[in-house]
Amino acid sequence: MNIDSVRNGVVIDHITAGNGARLYELLGLDSLTCTVAFIRNVPSKKMGRKDIIKVDGTLSLNLDVIGYVDPAATVNIIRDGELVEKRNIDMPLQLVNVIKCKNPRCITSCEQELDHIVRLTDREKKVYRCIYCETKAN
Repeated sequence: MNIDSVRNGVVIDHITAGNGARLYELLGLDSLTCTVAFIRNVPSKKMGRKDIIKVDGTLSLNLDVIGYVDPAATVNIIRDGELVEKRNIDMPLQLVNVIKCKNPRCITSCEQELDHIVRLTDREKKVYRCIYCETKAN
C-alpha cells in the first residue's frame, strides 16, 4: 500500500490501534475537502500496531479531542514537506461540546443552549464525568 506524504498539513501518529475511527469522527474529518488518509493497524515496533491519520491541508485541530481519545498520540505539523513541530498530547482536564451526556434526565437534554461539559475525574482510569449530573462519559 502506498500513501503519499503530506506536503502541508498534519499527521496524527501513535494512535492506539482501534482509536483512529473515533478520533476521525470526533474531529469531524469527514467534512474536510482536502485529502485525508486514515490508516488502521499499521505495524509498529514500539506499539505492535497503531493507527495514523494524515491530513494534507491547513486546519485547526482540537488537541483536547485527541487527548481525550488517545493521550499517547502525537501530532506532527508539516510545512513544505518538512516536519516543523511535533506535539505530545495530554489528557484535557475539561471538554466542552465534544461529547454529549448520555443521561436522558441530565439538564443538557432539555436545555438546548447549555454547553455539554465533562471533566476528568480519574486520570489513571481515564474517567470523564458530566459536570451537571456526574454521569460517566464514554
